[in-house]
Amino acid sequence: MRIPARFAPILFSALLSAIMVCIVSAFIIATTQGVHAGFISQWLESCIATWPFAFPTVVVVAPWVRGIVDRMTT
Repeated sequence: MRIPARFAPILFSALLSAIMVCIVSAFIIATTQGVHAGFISQWLESCIATWPFAFPTVVVVAPWVRGIVDRMTT
């Protein structure tokens, strides 16, 4: 299954935000509470709760950051 190229920015935002939410949530829970018996369920709950905020943020912020990078690089 291929997704049309016009959806690339949305797909990029969805994947980037999901990856970042998973990594950061795991890191924060592990460093503040340690890896414990309920770690996986707590981590998944955290990912589910935070991704709806991360995804639209990346959709809005990514083009702005790309513009800054374009101006800063040759």
